[in-house]
Amino acid sequence: MTLSRPQPSTSPSAWRVPLGLVLGALALGAPRTLAEAGPPQVLPLEAEWCLEDTGGCIQLEVPRTQRQYSLGLMQRPPLGPLRGMWFRFDPPEPARFWMHQTISPLDMIFVREGRVIAIEAAAQPCPRLPCRSYGPQEPADGVVEIDAGEAARLGVVVGSPAPIRWLRRGSAPSAPAPD
Repeated sequence: MTLSRPQPSTSPSAWRVPLGLVLGALALGAPRTLAEAGPPQVLPLEAEWCLEDTGGCIQLEVPRTQRQYSLGLMQRPPLGPLRGMWFRFDPPEPARFWMHQTISPLDMIFVREGRVIAIEAAAQPCPRLPCRSYGPQEPADGVVEIDAGEAARLGVVVGSPAPIRWLRRGSAPSAPAPD
């Protein structure tokens, strides 16, 4: 995204079966070509993850609709330090992401119940289908995508606390809204 994208399943943003990557993404309205994608989406910063050891906070864009989940960080240049996108899943489920139509590598940090459960470091862009999918088999309630190398630079490891909070009260959507 420059970005990875969630694969379809019961929730509009998680992906489960590699064979379903292409068909599911197309069913959700994911662009098939760069021209179809249009300009990259830039979403408001609505949440943050403050890291205990570094004192820094990752400012997070949060997709809210199926289309926003599908586009993610596609075609975005590197975000820079302490910037990312947070994909939420309620209820938790196995989340599989791919890097179709991304520009630069990303770190994908899978979280559940306020802790990091897996990290895909420096997931590489995929210019053409088929693309590899990334993610653990165990359910996640969120995925944070940041520039490649940021997780290591910030000392984020499996087991690290991941207390993501909304910047404004009442901001949390219950689930991705249809477009």
